[in-house]
Amino acid sequence: MLISENLAKAINAQVGREFGAGFQYMQIASFFDVNALDQTAKLFFAQADEEREHAMKLLKYVLEAGGSVAIPAVAAPQASFASAEEAVALALKWELDVTKQINDLMDIAVSEKDYLARQFLDWFVNEQLEEVTKMDKLLRIVRSVSERNLYMLEAYISHLE
Repeated sequence: MLISENLAKAINAQVGREFGAGFQYMQIASFFDVNALDQTAKLFFAQADEEREHAMKLLKYVLEAGGSVAIPAVAAPQASFASAEEAVALALKWELDVTKQINDLMDIAVSEKDYLARQFLDWFVNEQLEEVTKMDKLLRIVRSVSERNLYMLEAYISHLE
């Protein structure tokens, strides 16, 4: 086995959190969809797919490294939002929390001198810079355009592709 039980357990917990992030992003996407903000909904549905991919990547690593997989229960996502700002602020908070969680996984890998895990987790460390930056920028734009002008947000997002 190339992975310690301790690290496998911690990564399993992260698998659950990544699936949870996917559920939360689906809920945020649904909020924007119901409010006829199709581009923003599309962005968050894509985020949900990406979180599932992250969970699967982590799960497969544990398997390839000879560890045991035990996917934890996932809490229900927040189902309603008072505003677009609240929804996007939650996404940013989530990404900041995930960054800490990934750093905690890296701390375990470093303390255990698990160089394979460190190399694997480097991808997630770098990915979090992209994720936090994206949500931070989106929140700043939502705040800038205000709730009354969210179609300006739609125009901005439509030019990202």
